[in-house]
Amino acid sequence: MRLLPRLLHLSGSIAFLLSAAFGSGCYAQTPAQAAPAPDSIQLPARWDEPVGLLADKIAAAIKPIRTASLGVKNISSLDTDRAATVRQALVEHLAARRLRIEPSASATCDIQVTLSEAGGDYVWVAEIHQGNNELSVVMVTMPRPASVVVEHPAIAWTIRKTLLWTDENRILDVALLNGNPQHMIVLEPESIALLKFQDGRWQQEQSVALSHARPWPRDLRGRLALRNDHLFDAYLPGVFCRSSTTAPLALSCYESDDPWPLGTSESGLSAFFAPTRNFFTGVLSPGIGKQNTMKAFYSAAMLPRDKYKLWVFSTIDGQVHLLDGISDQTEPKLGWGSDIASVHSNCGMGWQVLVTSEQNEASDSIRASEIVDRAPTVVSQPAEFNGTITALWADADDTGAIAVSHNSETGRYEAYRLSIACSQ
Repeated sequence: MRLLPRLLHLSGSIAFLLSAAFGSGCYAQTPAQAAPAPDSIQLPARWDEPVGLLADKIAAAIKPIRTASLGVKNISSLDTDRAATVRQALVEHLAARRLRIEPSASATCDIQVTLSEAGGDYVWVAEIHQGNNELSVVMVTMPRPASVVVEHPAIAWTIRKTLLWTDENRILDVALLNGNPQHMIVLEPESIALLKFQDGRWQQEQSVALSHARPWPRDLRGRLALRNDHLFDAYLPGVFCRSSTTAPLALSCYESDDPWPLGTSESGLSAFFAPTRNFFTGVLSPGIGKQNTMKAFYSAAMLPRDKYKLWVFSTIDGQVHLLDGISDQTEPKLGWGSDIASVHSNCGMGWQVLVTSEQNEASDSIRASEIVDRAPTVVSQPAEFNGTITALWADADDTGAIAVSHNSETGRYEAYRLSIACSQ
């Protein structure tokens, strides 16, 4: 079972038990009410054996075999109808082994099955909760079919670049105020500026100095997060700043190791930043499902799915990791740069990842990719920059991203808002 080490975190310190027998039984009193599978979807013949094997392992873990409730959670690339068909097939296999599925309200034994995947395999895991707080976990794996090549209008999709601000000082992040797009915040190493768009251009209204007791690390990064009860928070290595509620702008800064938000507030995930370096330590807060840690990473992007969130991480060793709350799939040779950010658009699957190029030359570019069946696919022409990308963060409303480039000709920093334009 080569995938077993990847999944040991599924239930904390509980190891997977591939076959076990436990003493307490599962009972219920009402007739079975299993949900029917969609008529138009048939279970592939090659899946009958792993479904039967999973039923064998579940039945072996329940003694005596009577009745139980069954829940199925799909966080794999299977569509909703196919996942429902897997559930119905499992119900039928369990019935053949004298285990009847009942509504959860009347059952004292609960089976929770998660349909996941890792690498090139489907991974189906069953957590069996019995009386006396007994828990057993069984699993089966099955190779996925070769990924279907999905045609994308890559030539027609483009990344729109809107120049927001240029400065001689390094720009760490930029944010357009929600509900007031005529105001913009610019985060720099020693100050935060509030700008207003008037007379056809952005003009600075106010600048407030940042206070920090220690020198900044050499490759400084910073992050702005808009808030509902005040204007914004600013995250820098070892320092947290909170703004006033309204203008004129005032800041309260202090030393802090609080985690930085990844994506927007809707993503619900933060991570701890190494205060003397330029990357995240790998400790997540509150975590992705049952995954609370991973390798140190430079940036992350969230891709919402039907019933879960797929997180994409660009780790400091040059790999790309896909986390869904249970499995960690590694893509070692995608040729991506360190910076990635997710964007919500009207194109394709609705969510794309903006990806920087590998920094082998003086100029950078950014492309959009989609992840279909856990396989990243380029879906846009590159957006070219006359210099290197020094920052890439998801925009506050998810429909774009903020990219900062260091222009190799002028030496100035340029902040752009990026969005994806679909083919017509």
